[in-house]
Amino acid sequence: MNISSYPNPQSERTDFELLNGEWDFGYKKRRRAFKFSNGFEKAKEVYKSNNYPYKIKVPFCIESSLSGICYTGFVEQVWYRKKLDIKKGERRVFLHIGAADYITSVLVNGEPAGRHRGGYTSFSFEITDLVKDGENEIFILCEDDVKSSLVPRGKQSEKLKSHGCDYTRTTGIWQSVWLEYTPKEYIKDFKLYPDISGKITVLADFEGKADFTCKAYYDGKPVGEGMLKDAAGNAVMQLELDETHLWEPGRGRLYDLELTFGEDKVRSYFGLRSLRLDGMKFLINEKSVFQRLVLDQGFYKKGIYTAENDEELKRDIELSMELGFNGARLHQKVFDPRFLYFADIAGYLVWGEYPNWGLDYSDAKSVDVFLAEWGEAVNRDFNHPSIIGWYIL
Repeated sequence: MNISSYPNPQSERTDFELLNGEWDFGYKKRRRAFKFSNGFEKAKEVYKSNNYPYKIKVPFCIESSLSGICYTGFVEQVWYRKKLDIKKGERRVFLHIGAADYITSVLVNGEPAGRHRGGYTSFSFEITDLVKDGENEIFILCEDDVKSSLVPRGKQSEKLKSHGCDYTRTTGIWQSVWLEYTPKEYIKDFKLYPDISGKITVLADFEGKADFTCKAYYDGKPVGEGMLKDAAGNAVMQLELDETHLWEPGRGRLYDLELTFGEDKVRSYFGLRSLRLDGMKFLINEKSVFQRLVLDQGFYKKGIYTAENDEELKRDIELSMELGFNGARLHQKVFDPRFLYFADIAGYLVWGEYPNWGLDYSDAKSVDVFLAEWGEAVNRDFNHPSIIGWYIL
């Protein structure tokens, strides 16, 4: 299993450009009468003001020392600008944002590219028709309000300073930003269903029509392959594996998976494991497993919600396992996909959780807020073998 540098190793393409690093930046402190914008008018207004008094290091939030700013007061708006050269050619172009808190509006060359609500989940916009060969400008506006009863804040403090179990806020971008290029016909999404008898079922969605091929490898050795001619819309493929290696606690025996749709190629991986309850027993691969879990807050000294590097992500898992724990409940935060990647490799059990602190469930509008973002989280992280459950607080 190779350690990938792609922000989401579960669905990796080689044709991408990481946009982390220095961006032009500005922010506005919170007013008492703050209201979220309803469309792109606010983004266009801020964009036209050409007001970028600071530089920030993405993907670290304004409150963190790693951002280069370290402002920890209340902020209602943050905005980013980056100019970059793009060679589009005949390819599709997608802008990916790992996570940005809370409502994000994106302009490309001054034109609306998309809006996203939710501070913890990944999203992307196709920007093919908005970019040109040569210099382009990406503008991102994020609006946040931890004092709102309709904004899930997780453990971000609604008071000026940390108190009790609530800590420093995270405003704006806090996970990786990148461009990704695909052919016109491409794989839109896929779900993996492992079978410990030695099978893997792939459900895939496509844009366009092309031959679809799946190849599985274990330790670099081909162990299964399948192909469908002229696939379109969606498809189901089952691979019989020549070798069976089970994923289990402390032993993340992962298979590599290569998906090809016409000229589009996506690398992924999977673990063979089963989960079920038998009375009070929790069974993994039909064996009773006692879960010795820590409560992982997912806060970092310098980056707050964002680890400084891969080593900091991996070290949390290593320390937990060295102390005799076999997993963690990921508390009030949707964790970075790269944390889950290292958990998959280590055979580390995790429970995913939705950061719903702050939501007022007596307000019917909060149900829409809750279901929309939690659905995005489950969809993104569906294929991780390390996730053995989802927890609702």
